[in-house]
Amino acid sequence: MSTIHPPEPRRGLALSLIAAAQFMVIMDTSIIGVALPQMQADLGFSQENLSWVFNAYVIAFGGLLLLGGRLSDLYGARRVFAGGWATLLVGSLAAGLATSPAVELVARAVQGAGAALIAPSALTLLMMLFGSEPKQLTRALAIYGAAAPAGGTAGVFLGGLITEYLSWPWVFYINIPIAALALYLTRSLMPAGGGRSGSLDLIGSVTVTTGLGAAVFGIVRAPEAGWTSAATLATLGAAVLLLGTFLLVQARRREPLVRLSIFASPNLAGANVAQLLLGGAWIPMWFFLNLYLQQVLGFSAFPSGAALLPMTALIMIGMIALAPRAMGRFGAKPMIVSGLAVLAVGLGWLSLVRPDGSFWVDVLPASLVAALGMSLAFIPSLGTAIGAAGPENGGLASGIVNVSYQVGSAIGLAVVTAIAAGAGADRLGSPVQLTEGFSAAFVAAAVVALAGAVLAAVTIRGSRRSAPAERESVNA
Repeated sequence: MSTIHPPEPRRGLALSLIAAAQFMVIMDTSIIGVALPQMQADLGFSQENLSWVFNAYVIAFGGLLLLGGRLSDLYGARRVFAGGWATLLVGSLAAGLATSPAVELVARAVQGAGAALIAPSALTLLMMLFGSEPKQLTRALAIYGAAAPAGGTAGVFLGGLITEYLSWPWVFYINIPIAALALYLTRSLMPAGGGRSGSLDLIGSVTVTTGLGAAVFGIVRAPEAGWTSAATLATLGAAVLLLGTFLLVQARRREPLVRLSIFASPNLAGANVAQLLLGGAWIPMWFFLNLYLQQVLGFSAFPSGAALLPMTALIMIGMIALAPRAMGRFGAKPMIVSGLAVLAVGLGWLSLVRPDGSFWVDVLPASLVAALGMSLAFIPSLGTAIGAAGPENGGLASGIVNVSYQVGSAIGLAVVTAIAAGAGADRLGSPVQLTEGFSAAFVAAAVVALAGAVLAAVTIRGSRRSAPAERESVNA
């Protein structure tokens, strides 16, 4: 990959646009949380199907992320980056104008497809701009990395503000002027960077995306249709068949989306499992905590968004300031294991929520413990996954670990939603039964986090001597 050296002011503006891209794709996962109850009322979502507003975006994002990276390699990062913004703009407009659940979910999937084009091409463009200067690259990646928790924090706050004082469609419309500005600036700020010859693994992309979608759909619908019903078994069977086909295609194809041999590294496999279960525990917590605040405690949209700010602010501070220093001292493996364990403790504490509870007693302390665990585990597991593959496979490893987190988020939310619905989370208007369902969701998420801690302890190899190398892999 060639490195481009445009004038310094222009390079700084280009970095700002790249960081904005990372900010936006993460913000779009969190900004809808506070708006969900109003969307449910206006569009007619059932309680158990409400999670699809999140899952439609995440499945498209995670399922197409590797394809987005491949397209960036073949057709040029700038072209794919611009295409991603255009796709995000169209999806955002459609999501805001939606008048039915079906249209809303299709629009969210289009948004996710746009994010899947933006994210890998943005990182490629960053490497083109700063890759030959280690000090500048470290600074650029620090800014890029900080944009993710900043996007999560801004999404929660803006979602509450917009929903309270405008209306829920504006959580999507806010993307439109930003995407239009990004499209205008991309041609003048970003290096052209030609593509290269090669082929697209369209079969792999289709089978992995539809397989994940079928798995999530089958799990979400199982409490209503029955776990042993013909519909559930057929859907989950189709998911297994599609995902099995994906693995078979990857093993036999000359230019696959994922070279399966990369998983020969125990640390890469172990760190990806940690990321998968981290997403599978964290996202359900965030989803059901939003619902508890509004549907049980009676918070309106803006106070609900503001109530989650301490948690998201702690995550941002922890990821930027605390986790890298602690990893340098203790190594990655202890951080991953302890972070997931602390997250499990916080989730277990949240399971004690009461129908007549309060933010200060039932939500704030437990959510801060969970946030601390998330911030301790995320960066070390991400760095371990990328560093374990070696420099020549860093791009592929980065794509795989991003997919692991997104897939874990979607599958975890589907499973926990099914458990919560079975325990009463679908009984709108009954605070006691809703709380019982939400409590079951937090317990299930705690089990997922604890399983992640155990598996990380068993599968990841590491010592304190490896910490500097792992820390460099996070920064590089």
